[in-house]
Amino acid sequence: MASSTENVTLSLLREWGLPEPGGSKKSRGQVVVVGGATRSPGGVLLSAEATLRVGAGRVGLAVPTDIAPPLGPAMPEAGVYVLPTGSHPLDEHLRSAVESADAVLLGPGFDDPDATRAALLAVADADVDRLVLDAFALGILPDVDRGILPDELLINANEEEAALLLGRDLGDDRVADVREIAERFSAVVHCFGSVAAPDGRAWRAEPGGSGLGTAGSGDVLAGAIAGFAALGMEPERAAVWGGWTHARAGDRLTERVGIGFLARDLLAELTAVVHDS
Repeated sequence: MASSTENVTLSLLREWGLPEPGGSKKSRGQVVVVGGATRSPGGVLLSAEATLRVGAGRVGLAVPTDIAPPLGPAMPEAGVYVLPTGSHPLDEHLRSAVESADAVLLGPGFDDPDATRAALLAVADADVDRLVLDAFALGILPDVDRGILPDELLINANEEEAALLLGRDLGDDRVADVREIAERFSAVVHCFGSVAAPDGRAWRAEPGGSGLGTAGSGDVLAGAIAGFAALGMEPERAAVWGGWTHARAGDRLTERVGIGFLARDLLAELTAVVHDS
């Protein structure tokens, strides 16, 4: 198993490059963002816009029925689908969207473990190629059979969520902790600038300044990772690119306006960072 850790630099990202965008929105990848709740409907909007800002071509929102109507006008670029209630399966329209998506992001805006579990099980029952888990989805992940989830699984965890996945507090070696999560869940894991693959390969980038510690910032990060994944990048490269782009967007805003910017201010900066990279 590989044990070295590669530092993420602009030179490395330029060496990796970005997929050719192609000539249409279909060639740039499709994402479905699954999440949302009455108390937190904005999380899916932040994630969905972030997928487009890093280059994805199309995005859909799969949300509870009570918050679906206003989301279409709030984000006219997105298709809107209604999640089933309880343990019911996805309807044919949402199932088709999930199965045709290049990446599915599940978790932003959820605030109830039971609803999150029901949504994850319903999505897992579909033929999903690449799944990104974030937020409340990580709280229930240890109790979900890994075998029902797609082979290509990406985890975007903050430090508290990483501790839940480990079943213990984080240690002094962040990369070692992220490697442990990646091996345990057979997933590519991003946490605070560190990325690890299940085979032990790891990357470390500067995680960005304290200005990123604002409500909704993690939703933007998760969307960026999902957007890069939908472009066709290998999962580990999507996680590295997503973490780097989010962090540098925060650095640019901190330099220009100082602490106090909002998560939605990061969105336009994502595009600028990708362009400059």
